[in-house]
Amino acid sequence: MHYLYLDESGDLGHQIGSPGASRHFVITILEVAGNVAKKAIEKAIVRTMQNKIRKKRPRASSQVMELKATNTEFAVKQYFYRQVAAIPFNLYTVILDKARFINHLQLNPNRVYGFITHLVLKELPLEQAATQVILALDRSMDKPAIQEFNEYLIKHLELRIPPQVPLAIYHDLSHENKPLQAVDLFAWGIYRKYEAGDMQWYEVFREKIAYEQFYPPK
Repeated sequence: MHYLYLDESGDLGHQIGSPGASRHFVITILEVAGNVAKKAIEKAIVRTMQNKIRKKRPRASSQVMELKATNTEFAVKQYFYRQVAAIPFNLYTVILDKARFINHLQLNPNRVYGFITHLVLKELPLEQAATQVILALDRSMDKPAIQEFNEYLIKHLELRIPPQVPLAIYHDLSHENKPLQAVDLFAWGIYRKYEAGDMQWYEVFREKIAYEQFYPPK
């Protein structure tokens, strides 16, 4: 199996200067080849939750369902990375400069989301896939948007994936799909680099980044 886990950080709102709005939007894909690596990442999430979240805050543990970058301490992120550093995986990411894409965001943010996702996916060596390709992302769209998104990606991906290799796209709840929690942590670190110049967490895992591109290119 060839597993791809996608998450984003930032927002696609076109009111860039308004309170809480981001200047950048990041899409990151975690590429994992094979069930052994996938299960190892899942175990790392479970171990981090058990040893760093639930033991530290036992009374609140029932309310904490998943690792989320925005409310996870740096030391916990470091602990998580120590669990996965030896696991073979790659990160691919595109960072959108919203100020240079503002007209498109006003017209159709869902189309922009699909376009940026395509920019990331085209950098993955999917032509070499020999078994099923599974793309999973956090469920955040309504049904019509999911259908439009899937059709758009399938149209592009089927041109690159060998015809005998099955392709599936799933929109999952992140607390039920542990590798989605992992890519959330990484996407946030990349976002913080560009949005706030905060390199602390990014520097920990940067060795796993196979592709990182600012868009539109400067």
